[in-house]
Amino acid sequence: MALHSHPSPNAPTPIDFDSIKNLTIFESKAIDQLIVNELSSDVVLINQMGHYIVGNGGKRLRPMLLLLAAKALGGVDSKHLIMAAVIEFIHTATLLHDDVVDESDLRRGKESANAVWGNAASVLVGDYLYSRAFEMMVRTGNMRVMEILSKTTTAIAEGEVLQLLNCNNPETTEAKYLEVIARKTAILFSAATRLSAVIAGASLETEENLARYGQHLGIAFQLIDDALDYTATTEELGKNLGDDLAEGKPTLPLIYAIQNGTESEAGIIIDAIKNGNRDAFNEVYTVVQRTQAIAYTEQRANEEAQKAIDALSVLPDSEYKDALTLLAKFSVQRNY
Repeated sequence: MALHSHPSPNAPTPIDFDSIKNLTIFESKAIDQLIVNELSSDVVLINQMGHYIVGNGGKRLRPMLLLLAAKALGGVDSKHLIMAAVIEFIHTATLLHDDVVDESDLRRGKESANAVWGNAASVLVGDYLYSRAFEMMVRTGNMRVMEILSKTTTAIAEGEVLQLLNCNNPETTEAKYLEVIARKTAILFSAATRLSAVIAGASLETEENLARYGQHLGIAFQLIDDALDYTATTEELGKNLGDDLAEGKPTLPLIYAIQNGTESEAGIIIDAIKNGNRDAFNEVYTVVQRTQAIAYTEQRANEEAQKAIDALSVLPDSEYKDALTLLAKFSVQRNY
């Protein structure tokens, strides 16, 4: 069976992530400074945790998407910078809450904040970041911006609750799973690219297409994350292999393997999801490999990345549009 129905955006040419990053390097430095300024509080613990999290900043993909889209639409202004920082604050708040819910002790290869300061502090500082984000948002004085971000944060919270309901539930379907990642992960990518259009005063068609780009890119990104839980090393991943399994999360590789494995193979995975059993990782891994569940997950991610690329047709040609295309390709061919 042919795995790809169209030319895959997962091209063999390795993508130089740093060269994409360099297109927004000056704006990114300004955003980092803005983040540090906005995190300052007379509550010492907030400062400590804030700087720890920001210093451990990861790829900063969402602000980068917002900046590249803004540049593709004609340029970055101060409101774009504020929104990029807001998006990063919201993302960081969700990570803090996620790590508490998942009881994770590693985040991006370092001890997670909850492992260092405890769950209570992590939840409260997450709340602080949300509140700070809304304070900054109000400063733009743009009701449309506030409407988009308030709907986004509501959807993220719904996605997190849906994921909780799916935990330890091996009967979760692919459709239910995709609904969770559309709300929990993809919507913030989508908000980032939509906001760049809103602030630039772009047409509704351009705004909708950029939102669609972000949505499909976010889904592709999460699908590859789920595949990496069974293919990367702990060093590459920055978290422990098998974390999803230990948390009883029925991700797409597991859902597909249950449907396409033998009865006893499906039983192994069902049992591991029900019990959140990391010790079953090697057995589960074998079933995931034999059923080609990773290939299927990657194929679905490639389809989403292609839809993201197609949505960019509304933009005029530029190096920034090219960079957005490359980011969609990077999202599916990365190994970290």
